[in-house]
Amino acid sequence: MKGFGMNGLRAGLLSASAALALLPTMASAQTTAAPPAEAPTPTAIASAAEAAPDIIVTGTTRARIALDTPLAVTSLNSETLARRSASNQADILNSIPTIKADGGGGEVAANVFVKGLPSGGQYQFTPLMYDGIPVFSTFGLNSSAFDVYYRNDLGIDRLEFVRGGVSNLFGPGSVAGLINYLSRSGTDTFRGTTQLEYAQRGRYRGDLAVSGPLAENLFYAFSGFYRDDEGPIRTDLDTKGYQLRANLKYAFPDNGGSVTLYGQWIDDQVQYYLPIPLDGVTRNRIPGNDGKKVNSVQNKFPLASLGFNTPDGPFVSDIDDGVYTKGGQVALAFDKKMSDNWGFNGRAKYSQYKHKFGLWSDGDGIVNVPETLASFVTNAARRAQIPELNGISLANATYTFAGGGAVPANTLLFANRFTDRNRPMHDFTGELNLTGRFVTGALDHSVTLGGFYANAWARDVNVTSTYLAEFNNQPRLINLTVTNPTTGATTIISHNGLTNASTANYVNNRHKAERYAAYLADQIEIGDRFNLDLGGRVEHFSGDVRRERVSTFITDTTTPNLSAALRDVSWGNDGYLTGKVSATEWAAAFGLLYKLTDRVSLYANGSRGYFFPEIRAVGFAPLPTGTAANASASPGTSSYSGEIIKQAEAGIKVAQPQFTFTAAALYTKLNNRRQVLFINAPGGGFQEAVNLIATESYGVEATLDIKLLRSLHFNGNMTLQHAEYTQFQALVNNVPTPNPAIIGNQLERQPNLLYNAGLYYDDGALDVSFFTNYTGENYVASNNAILLKGWNIVNLDAGYKIPLGSEHALRFSVNVFNLFDTDAVTEGSPRLDNNQTVGGQYFVGRPVLPRRVTGRLTFTF
Repeated sequence: MKGFGMNGLRAGLLSASAALALLPTMASAQTTAAPPAEAPTPTAIASAAEAAPDIIVTGTTRARIALDTPLAVTSLNSETLARRSASNQADILNSIPTIKADGGGGEVAANVFVKGLPSGGQYQFTPLMYDGIPVFSTFGLNSSAFDVYYRNDLGIDRLEFVRGGVSNLFGPGSVAGLINYLSRSGTDTFRGTTQLEYAQRGRYRGDLAVSGPLAENLFYAFSGFYRDDEGPIRTDLDTKGYQLRANLKYAFPDNGGSVTLYGQWIDDQVQYYLPIPLDGVTRNRIPGNDGKKVNSVQNKFPLASLGFNTPDGPFVSDIDDGVYTKGGQVALAFDKKMSDNWGFNGRAKYSQYKHKFGLWSDGDGIVNVPETLASFVTNAARRAQIPELNGISLANATYTFAGGGAVPANTLLFANRFTDRNRPMHDFTGELNLTGRFVTGALDHSVTLGGFYANAWARDVNVTSTYLAEFNNQPRLINLTVTNPTTGATTIISHNGLTNASTANYVNNRHKAERYAAYLADQIEIGDRFNLDLGGRVEHFSGDVRRERVSTFITDTTTPNLSAALRDVSWGNDGYLTGKVSATEWAAAFGLLYKLTDRVSLYANGSRGYFFPEIRAVGFAPLPTGTAANASASPGTSSYSGEIIKQAEAGIKVAQPQFTFTAAALYTKLNNRRQVLFINAPGGGFQEAVNLIATESYGVEATLDIKLLRSLHFNGNMTLQHAEYTQFQALVNNVPTPNPAIIGNQLERQPNLLYNAGLYYDDGALDVSFFTNYTGENYVASNNAILLKGWNIVNLDAGYKIPLGSEHALRFSVNVFNLFDTDAVTEGSPRLDNNQTVGGQYFVGRPVLPRRVTGRLTFTF
């Protein structure tokens, strides 16, 4: 077993000392929020009250303060969310203990890592929910992150993140934790908030949230936004769109429950940034041909000229739409008391979205870094892909810009790819729970018996195109024609910038998943000092897999002198491989808490849980010899069984009038994990590589909140962890191939140290929040060959509130993300994986987003 290493341990201890000395972080484990108006439900995991020390609902029917709950919970109220949110979910989630969230890609598709678990990010272990309703029930039907379907707005009252204990058995379930945003609901009093926002580099946004009564016992809440943004990084591509959300709640006159109808509609597009070539030594941004540092290689190209013929007609890319989502969700939630001690509650949801994920890559899969005119035509790997370059030298090559004009001899080229990913989906979920309370001797029970159902479907149609351009911000496309010195034959290598018309880069998949789960939990109070939670869950998962087969077609016989890569297209041939998978797994959890005093508690919890493998990782058995290339078949699938996770946590909670403090030791073990990676395939394509792995992690977590003065407090948290591989087998043609060199290596993209620390001042008129988020050093890939340095992102939010009568107020504020404009690298290139160059002239990585100043005008009424 490999340890933290002396440098890592030293850095960890120094940083930990600094964090605790500096005071806790921007993310407290118990931030207060308004109590729910409705009766608590299993998926309304946690809430907090201003007048009481953090009331929490732990997945059954009884509300308990955090001090009395044997699990870890973080709750952030609406004011905290507004001040920490600069552009995306990662800004918020980074402030939560045990979570590393990378937002370097922009507003959506935040890479979320939790508790040292092996992940490519994007909520693989942490369902994203709003009002206890999962945004999407099943991860792995394609690789889109859950946050592409939903955005935060002013209608969010609080965020709750719960991990450990029986709470994670309910609803969609996840023993790694549940991310749950709870919306504002209407009351007898009308209230509203509107906000106008302007940020550097052309960001405009308007928000509105209103709520109140419609009739007796009938209440409404509405929120929405419109945003137009040229982006934190200029690309000539648009980020614009809107979202509307609403809920309508009817409270039964006898105070015996309520029914709430939820709705959401989104029509939005946003750009997504991938890694770019950086300096190989400093890993800083490097200058392009015009001498300016390159922040992005994306541009609004004339896409019609980059199109090509296919067997189904002309193909023209939609890459400039970015990550586009249009559609919505409707949901119904209810709770009803049948007696003083018994009741039931449930919720159901249907959602349907049109969704495209325009993915700009970080190279052509062959060279991936800037190169000279001469090296482009003489590179051996590229000649293997484009045979027409064999025997060609710079003297035989003619480079011109697609818009006209010769390319200067000292120009650096950058061959790159983009992928049009069309991913429509629909999802239905339902949940029903019977809750009760009864006493047996000295034991006071609160029980929940329930079930969860989900039926999800998604397509994944990918078309990847390769193009040639200069290495610049907003680069120009480049044409290349070569002449064979022996035969005199002329060949077009790049036509209007296009160098590869989807050769070996077509995917057409359709995946479906159905889930049935039943669970039972008991929350027991034993006298005045002990609380015991017990529960279990059984779930059956079944999936359908349908993937179109691919053939090579000659689609351009009229344009003379085209290379084979431009003339030939890989495309679907109407033959399909189909199959079914299924698995049944169980989970069990317990939690025990002992109150040393009324303000100090000791707790422990443990669980045995599961994740179901991503269906997109399922392989097919080899086809019989002689099977036609376009034949449809069901050859059988690879084995499919649950990924088993075991974890334990034990700690202390302290709640004093002037401070709160928690500390816990953590342990997690995951077996039978099917790890899916997008990597460069031979010939410049993409492939989904699958590894069978097992991992183990352990660590400590602490939170602290200190009231320094009447209007000033310090808040912080720290996670010190270590995660390593205990098994690693690459699946090659569905055959496991062990790689013992990886055993004992630290998990890639998983830092040993995370901490947040901040000072928060609010006297009712002036408020200032100054906080930092630190991400420790972490490895780029599983071979542990490249170590990225740790980095701090410091943020500032300051505002001044002007009362306008007794109920209204106007707040002027400024938010500065990355105050000191830290230029750090959040990750290398996952597509290069273990093939990323060590010590080369260039390094492909994704930098932290640059500093951005935002001004806001907020009116509450």
